Amino acid sequence: MSLLIATTLDDALAALAAGARPIAGGTDLVVGARHGKAPLPASLVAIDRIESLRTTARSADGGLVIGAGVSHHTIETDPTIGAEWSALADASALVGSPATRHVGTLGGNVMNGSPAMDTGAPLVVFGAEAELVSTAGLRLLMVAAISIGNKKILVAIIVEVHKKRCPTPIGTVYAAQLSGHSSPLNQ
Repeated sequence: MSLLIATTLDDALAALAAGARPIAGGTDLVVGARHGKAPLPASLVAIDRIESLRTTARSADGGLVIGAGVSHHTIETDPTIGAEWSALADASALVGSPATRHVGTLGGNVMNGSPAMDTGAPLVVFGAEAELVSTAGLRLLMVAAISIGNKKILVAIIVEVHKKRCPTPIGTVYAAQLSGHSSPLNQ
């Protein structure tokens, strides 16, 4: 097995294009291997040291931008997220054990494709978009459109969630802008 520890997004993208599988917290990957569900990949690229993936910020319109490498612990304890996107903070608090929440990431939770994805429902309700980046470029995709079944995601493995964008909350009700996208909410 080979492991590259990427410190830049370009390094990670090059490794992904060469066939490596991304790993940040690795919680699902390790559990799956231990239980014989899937062997460990031949090549991994650790993305947990890419600073741009580990940040949260406000967007120009007052929304929330969360890097794919932000841990569930960070989300559940961030005062701004707790005050304005409380469902996301609450969902992150439900992920696994405290140890899992400290290393497990939002990007991993979404890109794993598990129906038990705790953060998925709040992200869909908030109308969150995933900023997907690959060597081919960048695109936005509604979080609601990523998962298409148990452990099946719409995007290719060479694409990794870079950031999630949640719109500005409207009072205590959140607008889910899903027009033009297939999701359980508009079928």
